[in-house]
Amino acid sequence: MDKLAKGIQKAGIPDAKKHLFICLGPDCCSKKEGEVLWEFIKKRVKDLPVMRTKAACFRICRDGPLLVVYPDGTWYSKVTPARFERILKEHILGGQPVNEWVIAKNALGCSAVVKPTDNP
Repeated sequence: MDKLAKGIQKAGIPDAKKHLFICLGPDCCSKKEGEVLWEFIKKRVKDLPVMRTKAACFRICRDGPLLVVYPDGTWYSKVTPARFERILKEHILGGQPVNEWVIAKNALGCSAVVKPTDNP
């Protein structure tokens, strides 16, 4: 297996059901607050079919840390480890967003069903 294939496997791409993007500040929250959340999320999703990516800025610059769950495109603000625990149980595993914390939704067209064409 080459290095690229190993990296794809390590990232969990083949089996992922969700992809989490976490904004770690520095403008929406302190770097320390963002890193605490990142470490918590890493531990909680380690054995789940969930990919995670940290970002330095989503350009919202307030009410962070921010979390986006794809492919649904659900955006959460003021995410703490306790809030993430509920988001994990209800949304990521249960399929129901925690609407009281949702600040935006945009699935970027990911919800569309792609059908193969009949053309040869």
